[in-house]
Amino acid sequence: MAALRERATRALFGNPYLLLALSALFWAGNAITSRLAVGEVSPMALTTLRWALVGVIVLAVGLKPVRDEWPVLRPRLVYLAIMAFLGFTGFNALYYISAYFTSAVNIGILQGAIPMLVFAIALVVRGTRVKPAQVVGMIAGLIGVGVVAARGDMDVLLGLGFNFGDVLMLVACAMYATYTVALTSRPQVSGFAFFTILAAFALLTSLPPLAAEIAMGKFQWPTPAGWLAIAYTAVFPSVLSQIFFIRGVELIGPGRAGIFVNLVPVFAAVLAVAILGEPFHVYHAVALVLVLGGILYAERARR
Repeated sequence: MAALRERATRALFGNPYLLLALSALFWAGNAITSRLAVGEVSPMALTTLRWALVGVIVLAVGLKPVRDEWPVLRPRLVYLAIMAFLGFTGFNALYYISAYFTSAVNIGILQGAIPMLVFAIALVVRGTRVKPAQVVGMIAGLIGVGVVAARGDMDVLLGLGFNFGDVLMLVACAMYATYTVALTSRPQVSGFAFFTILAAFALLTSLPPLAAEIAMGKFQWPTPAGWLAIAYTAVFPSVLSQIFFIRGVELIGPGRAGIFVNLVPVFAAVLAVAILGEPFHVYHAVALVLVLGGILYAERARR
């Protein structure tokens, strides 16, 4: 049994496409959980408590990898703190706040800009060239995100406006794209040790926004359903999704891995059908074909 489990683990962590698809699926579940958590726990309470629970999970699993690799991690603490803020706390905080000022359609479409921002930042910072096939795949994915975000209604797209919430969401996307590109410079340590330090910094950097939420009188202690939401976000989007994404970037690079982010809104729509009982429409299928087709084309053309 132990040998079988070891082979399965090696197969999983050696397959970047499965890792990145699962990462997107777990992150999409976060969108559904956030909707179910409305009225059950406030946004920053959810964010802080989920990272606190991640700390409990890390302690339960063990800190031996962190102790063993601390000499490599210690000189990079500033880098690790910045990464935690960019990819974990800052992105999520702006994501939640932008929802107060803009529509879900705008958020979905702007999130599709992450792969383009990854390519742009990688080009400027590292001189990474974008291949034509990657551009085609990226555009197809962006169209797919637009289709599912607008629910297949062109009038919705034509009637979109641009507001302060959209600016916040663009900043959030730029932060996550920067985090993705910067993953290639991470310390040469195990994924678990790297993630553990990021999670600790994520908890610390979530405290100021939590204090602001309390000061504004918006804080809500979780109900039993709120605790279930916290448990899901701690295990799947916070731990498994992040570890899988980090490993996926390590295997195929930030540019190719970034395209998989477009799966998040599509998976979220599919999960909404399965979990929330929302109807499945033709545009869901069209969006899924566009996003998956864009990824497959970019990968096959590259080969």
